[in-house]
Amino acid sequence: MENENPKPEESKKSIAQGDDRFVNIFLVPVLAVLTAIIFGGIIIWWVGGDPFTAYKGLFQGAFGNLRALSETTVWASPYIFAGLAVAVGFKGGLFNIGGEGQLAFGAVAAAWAGYALPGILKTDIPPILHVILAVGLGVSAGALWGAIPGYLKAKTGAHEVINTIMMNYIALNLTSFLLNGPMKDNSPNNVVARTPRIAETAQISPIFENFRFHWGFILALFIALFVWWLLWKTQLGFEIRTTGLNPDAAKYAGINVAKTIVITMGLSGGLAGLAGAIEVTALNHRHELGFSTGYGFDAIAIALLGKNHPAGVVLASLLFGAMRNGATRMQFLTQIPVDIISIIQALILLLVSADAIVRFLYRIRTPQERVVYTRGWGK
Repeated sequence: MENENPKPEESKKSIAQGDDRFVNIFLVPVLAVLTAIIFGGIIIWWVGGDPFTAYKGLFQGAFGNLRALSETTVWASPYIFAGLAVAVGFKGGLFNIGGEGQLAFGAVAAAWAGYALPGILKTDIPPILHVILAVGLGVSAGALWGAIPGYLKAKTGAHEVINTIMMNYIALNLTSFLLNGPMKDNSPNNVVARTPRIAETAQISPIFENFRFHWGFILALFIALFVWWLLWKTQLGFEIRTTGLNPDAAKYAGINVAKTIVITMGLSGGLAGLAGAIEVTALNHRHELGFSTGYGFDAIAIALLGKNHPAGVVLASLLFGAMRNGATRMQFLTQIPVDIISIIQALILLLVSADAIVRFLYRIRTPQERVVYTRGWGK
């Protein structure tokens, strides 16, 4: 009878691969965050501030009491949706930089459904149904705006980075036109570019009275779980990941690569649109010009920091939400501008994307297998 025990070389290789996964998924991102915080502290000290007081204020503002925790989840909610959008694109070998435009269109569509549908239908819409219609229209708008560059990529080879950047300009300028024109709130004394307030039937109520913590955050956690299930437990998820790793092998295996690219970008855009729709229905109750500036681009850093895994995206979103929420308290205590948070986030993105810097600083060996997020410009 043959010995079924693994050979020593195979055992060592398996252990090494397990160590590499731990380093890549957990250790390097954590060290990147800590290093960025240290560098941020040096910058604070350099401009005359006290790093310890600044970070104490940052922590208090993010987690110091129940209201701070509530506001941190409010900031984290759109980050989770947008981060998942970028992560899904990365899993398919696609770089979706169009989150800003997709999110804006999702917000505009949800706002329109929230304030205009009852008048168009000339009847009141039941609350749950109205919320579903508003959110669903927002998701559809984002998905359509994401699927367009996916279709161009699949059919013409046009790179999604260029297309999504250009479509951001189209979406944001078209949104500006709508909010200053056909969809502008014409109530007396309003001079702000914004839509009318959505109907109460389209609003998602807060979970607790006197706190802004809302059901959108709970939905974000469920969507993260759904994305994990979709990517790792379904045939479509397998096709997305296979296409992302090697489109030629995927085509040889019988996968419709062009269709998968369009679906992947559509899913990515739909998640970004969901971020905008939830911000309208659960928080702002209207769409206002400029409310979402930066979410789509911060989502890239969140997806990279979370290693494109839904659980990692949730944790990275909570971190970014905490930094954004605690920045005001930090500024109050130290008079350090809140812009330092953007610097720290940029450092995190730099150290995570160029993890060789972290490995050099902490003497961590290069893994046996390298992760490639996109297939490059020539494919």
